[in-house]
Amino acid sequence: MNRTFAITFVVGIAVVAIAVAGVLLMQRGARIGLLGEVLKVRMAPLDENSSVVVIDFRVQNPSNVVFVVRSVKVLMEEKDGKLYESQVVSEMDAKRLFEGLPLLGQKFNETLLMNDKIAAHSSVDRMVAARFEAPESRLQAKKRLVIRIEEVDGAVSEFAEK
Repeated sequence: MNRTFAITFVVGIAVVAIAVAGVLLMQRGARIGLLGEVLKVRMAPLDENSSVVVIDFRVQNPSNVVFVVRSVKVLMEEKDGKLYESQVVSEMDAKRLFEGLPLLGQKFNETLLMNDKIAAHSSVDRMVAARFEAPESRLQAKKRLVIRIEEVDGAVSEFAEK
């Protein structure tokens, strides 16, 4: 009886382990989120108290679900850890910025906008332009810039420049 119990117990544990592994395997692509990397950061002063930052980045959607953008934010983290939020510039205003500020160079990518869709298992290059109420010297002295992208169902993805 002792041996029968041990064999039954081991078989039961094996069945449960296989079931758990199967559930985890089936759910591996169901997590909504983006992976991202900053490709290029450009800055220009607008006046003595405000500046604009243009960030070109690449995002990858590793999940099995389409990622629909609700909002895009750009945050500046200073060396003391404080975060400052910017005002994100629309696509139309970004085109005007590039025309009016030759210091920024040319516009390489489309702006990541609200309701943009990033297909499952794909990657795209996008940009975001943001206005900070800070002089350019303060932006140059920052620790890093953080891009925060929120999905319509509430998932939030963040990545920062290196």
